[in-house]
Amino acid sequence: MNLHYQEYGDKKAPLLVFLHGGGVSSWMWDNQIHYFSHFHCITIDLPEQGKSNLTEHFSIQKSAQRINDFIEKIANGKTVTVIGFSLGAQVTIQMLSLNPNLVDYAVINSALVRPNSFFKKMIRPSIKLTFPLIKNKSFSKLQAKTLYIDEKYFETYYKESSQMKPDTLIRILEENMSFEIPNDLNKATGKILVTVGEKEKAVMKKSAKDIVSSNPNCTGIIIPRVGHGIPLVDPAFFNQMVEKWILEGTLPREVITR
Repeated sequence: MNLHYQEYGDKKAPLLVFLHGGGVSSWMWDNQIHYFSHFHCITIDLPEQGKSNLTEHFSIQKSAQRINDFIEKIANGKTVTVIGFSLGAQVTIQMLSLNPNLVDYAVINSALVRPNSFFKKMIRPSIKLTFPLIKNKSFSKLQAKTLYIDEKYFETYYKESSQMKPDTLIRILEENMSFEIPNDLNKATGKILVTVGEKEKAVMKKSAKDIVSSNPNCTGIIIPRVGHGIPLVDPAFFNQMVEKWILEGTLPREVITR
């Protein structure tokens, strides 16, 4: 696979694949990697992002196919779990649609599946106008705060943001704003946990509801008191929730099941 990836944990254990959100890369999963050391963990930098910044142009479709092919080569009969956040969650949905029998468990965290043609049209002129601000540290710190990125990871976030080309950012945002549920998601046979934060925008909650309705194997939950970024906001809660759901099929009492 031409995408950058790293392996952690016990290579004989069940497989956990982590897919990051837009604007960040695999470092967002550091707290998960440490917690799930008893699993075979793999983090992947999506095209044009992180250490995959010199690979092919980003698209959700191509990313999903590349990662599916990679998993097929390394799974060796293991139980496969894919955990995607935001942009990575959209890639996860596409993966399930392209190969419905490959993934045993999927965590789809904060995936947008309601396209907005108006906002898509505004992306290119807006980015061309505001892109120079990305290299402004004060502006980047404000952006980092909205993504729940703390001081520990800010310099990494700022470095990656500063290196990104405007056309790359436009491509990523256009893909994100255009994505909708693929026709074959209903064929996915694995168990799917769909999560959204209580403080997220209405369109994100509606998207979560749409995903749950698209496949009978889906369980949807609203996580109280958080917005867009639960793996970063409260990694301990997120990690324990995911582990118990995979191993025991249970969920925390405080979440709202839908």
